[in-house]
Amino acid sequence: MLNSVRLSILLGLAIFFTAVARSQTASAYILIDHTSGHVLESYKADEKRPIASLTKIATAKVVLDWAAKTGSDLAQFVAIPAQALNSGGINPMGLQPGDEVSYRDLIYAALLQSDNTAATALAYAVGESLRAQGGSAVSDLGPAETFVSQMNALARQLRMERTLFVNPHGLEPQRGLQPYSTAADVAKLTVYAVGDPGFRFYVSQKERKVAIRRGGQVLGYLLRNTNELLGSNGVDGVKTGTTAKAGQCIVLSSQHEPEIKQDGGTTLVTPRRVDVVILGSADRISAASQLLGRAWGLYEQWAAAGRPLTEAKR
Repeated sequence: MLNSVRLSILLGLAIFFTAVARSQTASAYILIDHTSGHVLESYKADEKRPIASLTKIATAKVVLDWAAKTGSDLAQFVAIPAQALNSGGINPMGLQPGDEVSYRDLIYAALLQSDNTAATALAYAVGESLRAQGGSAVSDLGPAETFVSQMNALARQLRMERTLFVNPHGLEPQRGLQPYSTAADVAKLTVYAVGDPGFRFYVSQKERKVAIRRGGQVLGYLLRNTNELLGSNGVDGVKTGTTAKAGQCIVLSSQHEPEIKQDGGTTLVTPRRVDVVILGSADRISAASQLLGRAWGLYEQWAAAGRPLTEAKR
């Protein structure tokens, strides 16, 4: 009897200290196998929270999907509207109304350097096209609102049932509807986005020189990726984000060499990629390094067990 009581106490303490360690790492997180979506481990993954600039994953994917569907050339230059400078946050490239930047470079700016002005400019340009195609369904909406409605349509398509986008950049407005999502929903978005080779190429770049046309001159600007873990432990994307309400957020996708087995005369190749979503961290780089290592350790245990597709204990 005494031994069982001691065991119960020890188990209780272990659970308590695990919970404390998790809460110090992040407010919420999820670790998944990218290929199957199998949850390796999660903590408060269904809790609604602001996700800051992780929103721009959806922004970029709406633009890329629109370009693929319409055959639009991402090398085409678009004018920066005055409204884009009212989005809030920093304007790292120093864009001015009337500047011209290509769709491609605006996507790089939004994803690599989390440029709010670039994200808003994309929303206005693509939203105008979507509005023209949408007919009466969006006739009462402006270009940016039309674009955001498409972001939410994408969320519904991906069964991100606890997500609401209210703008293309992820800043929380001072009044009105507030944006939110969950670690689990962001993981669904990540699987979808990383499945696009074009998106995967954008977020894999550590630096990118972009061009700005202004008054007959072409100005250059060197973007630097805010994802400090890019290139380490197989990390090839995807995005960071920070606001006062959201805390520090990060999404990582990491790929290791595929598993190759021979089955008679057949060669079986199994991809090995994990995705990590962290919300509300005080130190996202430290948390991401720790949880990425944990994700790969859990992945190897799961693979050794034959990859059973049952949800991990939360």
